[in-house]
Amino acid sequence: MKVTKDSIIGDVLDANRETAQFFFAIGMHCLGCPASRGETIEQACAVHGTDADELVKTINEFLADK
Repeated sequence: MKVTKDSIIGDVLDANRETAQFFFAIGMHCLGCPASRGETIEQACAVHGTDADELVKTINEFLADK
């Protein structure tokens, strides 16, 4: 799976549950909420004041090692 800023968080989590650690690291502790699972990475980063490009890079590097 190639993650982008437009990727839906729920899709990323469904593809690999271990990616939750990166969302928790930006302060997104509401991953079980249906609304948060439907957000894009870019939307979540905007709310949490985090760089979406950096998060996408981190997740893709993690997934490349799997």
